This record gives sequence, C-alpha cells and structure tokens, in this order.
Amino acid sequence: MKAAVLYRPNAKILIETLPDPVCPGDGVIVEVKACGVCRSDHHTWVGADPDLRLPHVMGHEFAGVVAEVGPECTKFRKGDRVTAPFILGCGQCADCTTGQPTICDDQRLIGFTQWGAFAQRVPVQAADFNLVHLPDPISFNEAAGMGCRVTTAWRGLNDRAGLKPGEWVVIHGCGGVGLSAVMLAVAIGAQIVAVDVSADALTLAKNLGADICINAAEVADVSEAVRDATGGGAHVAVDALGVTATFDNSLRSLRKLGRHVQIGMPVGMHETVSLPLLDLVYSRQLSLYGMRGLGADGFKTLLDMAVLGQLDLGALVTQTIPLSKVGAALQAMDHSQAAGITVIDNFVS
Repeated sequence: MKAAVLYRPNAKILIETLPDPVCPGDGVIVEVKACGVCRSDHHTWVGADPDLRLPHVMGHEFAGVVAEVGPECTKFRKGDRVTAPFILGCGQCADCTTGQPTICDDQRLIGFTQWGAFAQRVPVQAADFNLVHLPDPISFNEAAGMGCRVTTAWRGLNDRAGLKPGEWVVIHGCGGVGLSAVMLAVAIGAQIVAVDVSADALTLAKNLGADICINAAEVADVSEAVRDATGGGAHVAVDALGVTATFDNSLRSLRKLGRHVQIGMPVGMHETVSLPLLDLVYSRQLSLYGMRGLGADGFKTLLDMAVLGQLDLGALVTQTIPLSKVGAALQAMDHSQAAGITVIDNFVS
C-alpha cells in the first residue's frame, strides 16, 4: 500500500510503498477513501505527541470500504462503507460496556499510538464495537470531514455541557472543531458567538449560522466583548483551540453558573495554565469539562441528522488534496490554517 511516512518531527513526509497491514482477528482492514487533515496531526508532526514512535503514519479522520474481515468480526462484511472514531476502545472493560470508551485503559488511537489513515489501508481492532456503518447518502469526504471534529464538538456541546435551545454559547477558535461546534449549536437551537483572529474563519462561521462574530485581534478584551454581546456572559463556552489565551477568554466570557468545555488540545507551554480559582470558578460557580473524542455508538445521531438534512457536513470541507500534498498541508498549519477542513481523497498520487 502507499502511505505518508514521518521519520523525524518537522521533517518532510515521504510517500512510500509499504506492506499491507495484517487484519486483526476481531477486526477489519479498511480501504481508505478519504481522510481529514487535523491540527492534532500537526501536533504529532512537530513532535508534541508524547506517544509518538517513529517511523509513523498519521491520520485519524477516515472513511472507506471494508477490504478484509477477521474471523471474530460478525457485524461487518467486505464492501461495507464505514468510518470509525479515532479512539478505539477494547469493547470489554467496564468503561466501554457502560458507554465511555474514550476513557478505556486499553484504548488504541488511530494515527497516534498506532499507524493511521494517511495510507491506502488501515486496521480497526474490535470492529464489532468500534466500526460504524456509513449511510449511503453520506459521501466519504463528508464522513472524513466529520471525523474527530464534528463528533468531538457534538459530545462536548450535547453530552458534556448539555447546551440547551436558546442558551448562549461562545466558541473560541473557528478552525475545524470550532466551525463544527457552530454548525451543531445551530442544530440545537442555541445563540452563538464565534471568536477568532481570522476574517475568513469568521465569515465561514457566520455563513454556518453564528449570530455574532468577534475578531479577537480587533477588540481590547475578548471576554468583555462576549459578556456585553450576550447580556452578562455565555451559558456555555468552548475553547476549540487549546492555548492559554483562549482558555482564559473562555472562562472569563461565562456568566454565573456557566459551563466551560475544553475541546482544543493544549500542548507544550499551554499544558499548564494559571486558573483564576477564586474570582471565576468559585465566585461565579463555574463548571469545567474535559473533552476528548466520541465513541462509535454516538455516531448514529450525527449521521441521522446529516441524512435528514439537519447538518450539512459538506459545508465544512473547503479543500481536497492528494496524499502527496499532506506534508504541505501540515506545514501550512505552522503559521495559520485555511478556513474549513482539508480532506485527502486521492491515495494514488
């Protein structure tokens, strides 16, 4: 198979021909038809992922067709159209069996702790538990664009923060996951403030349904601007970027009893922040929720919403590239990120 191989952090990614992966006994091999390029992949590329073992194949937002089926897999057949979460639970522990595979102690991470989907084929273990049937109306590109970003944003807004119709939600950072949160908040019926430093990202957020857009580079105090716009602060705030400034702005933009959701992954100098415990968390009685991934059983709601026309997954995909251009796409994230989601849909060139 062809695959994009990383040998050193921040180095050129090489397109090589590698042996096909071996099909797990309880799993499948998926022939990859589309794979998103995510900022989490950029974190791995620059060496910020502590689990990185080189050489490595990244890529975790994939969709494709089942090419091989292990003898212990009973729910999938060759030719099935599928996708999967990037966190693969063991399917047997107490966390998995009670619906919390993202905290499974024996989890595997596609594209992180095991080779991923910047390749023509990728294995999925415990497929009966982790793999997801893809409805025919949903294209491979749409499913890859949904990837970890839409699914993670959904769990953050719906399951963790419990966002309700009519509530104000502020989304700090309008990259892929932030724009996903905008689209999902519209479907929930919330009122939305989108915050970013990119005019293009804010334009896309507005087109997706954001009620108010704030350019953080053009205001003196982001949190004050949010509180003024929402009549006292948002009910829910999302840090969709994972840097110290967006975390701080997110907390300060909340009203009393507000809920903060940390979706953006903090790395490097942003892993540890100063928390204004007395003035914010204690006095305003705020709730802070950690957020990482969505299990396979949570995909059905989102796919049903897309089939019914309640979500336009294609609106998030703004660029498609061949596998050979993935290195350039990651390198571009060193400075900024084009609005929307980039998807690899050609694994031959």
